[in-house]
Amino acid sequence: MTIPQLTDFSEQALDAAFAAVRGEAEAAVAASGFDAEQFRLDWLGRKQGHLKAISDAWLKAAPVDAKRLIGQRFNLLKDEVEELINRAFAQKVADRLLGIKRGLDVSLPGRAQRIGAEHPLIKTQAEIVGVFQRMGYSVGLGPEVENDFNNFESLNFPPNHPARDTQDTLVLAGQESKPLRERLLMRTHTSPVQIRTMLEQAPPLRIVIPGKVHRNEAADATHSPVFHQVEGLCVDTNITFSDLKGTLDHAMKAFFGSAVKTRFFPSFFPFTEPSADVQISCIFCGGKGCRKCKHSGWIELLGCGMVDPAVFEAVDKRRIEMGREPAYDTRRISGFAFGMGVDRIAMMKYGISDIGLLYSGDMRFLEQFA
Repeated sequence: MTIPQLTDFSEQALDAAFAAVRGEAEAAVAASGFDAEQFRLDWLGRKQGHLKAISDAWLKAAPVDAKRLIGQRFNLLKDEVEELINRAFAQKVADRLLGIKRGLDVSLPGRAQRIGAEHPLIKTQAEIVGVFQRMGYSVGLGPEVENDFNNFESLNFPPNHPARDTQDTLVLAGQESKPLRERLLMRTHTSPVQIRTMLEQAPPLRIVIPGKVHRNEAADATHSPVFHQVEGLCVDTNITFSDLKGTLDHAMKAFFGSAVKTRFFPSFFPFTEPSADVQISCIFCGGKGCRKCKHSGWIELLGCGMVDPAVFEAVDKRRIEMGREPAYDTRRISGFAFGMGVDRIAMMKYGISDIGLLYSGDMRFLEQFA
């Protein structure tokens, strides 16, 4: 496109010049073999577009008193060219859709949508939670980034206590200026949700808490720095260890089958006293002894115990700091807690030998459970 030099800057001469340019644009759109994308590049290109050339030749070189008249007409021309381009592209889309519609054969079979399946971890976790929901427990959830008070201090892990070594923590950077109890970390268990719930609610409480937890552990066939837990808390008046045993025995039978037996061994956890490890009779050999149970007939599955009074005292102290009434008088209430690893149960249930497979995202592995 050749752009003539302007010598007459009267309104009539400017109207005629811009009308000629507009006519060239409309003629290009009406020409056979019109290419909308090439037209857009030719007219709106930032370096060599026709509108850029017109601006340089007419607007920049015009006398000061003519710049306003040229600018008004230039903006109007630009809007008209953009409208031509928009209509051209809209027509191109309409033509394409019309071609698709004409070529549609409704007698062809449709494309079947592949139906997904729950991840074995999510499925196992949901089944465990469902067992306790049917027993009247509500589900509690909380953040994976916690403060030290909820994750450790309130659960009877005082600073520098050796019990913290068993839960090597991933601490967020830049927390040194905060008080220890306010420093943020990746939670090492779902127990902080128990604390959060007790800070918000008075007893009675019956909650089951599923979720992801993090520990600074080396990955191998049976360990992962990320894994899942399901914990539970029951607080009321006259809660005893017998209630705990009956609850877990019923839960294990509901999940693994009525033939499963349970037994309890003394153990230690900072937040429960007394504490116990729970074993179930081997689900693979029925308690006769096999490689899965190391020929003992039993498989250790979870930990539990009666809530330590120090935990209730820490909660009440915190409630007072928050301006709330204390609600966990150890002379009146008691409770039990338990926790189990979802990953290990899923590996047992589905015969998975390497925990890393659960987090690999390998579709060849996951499709086996569809």
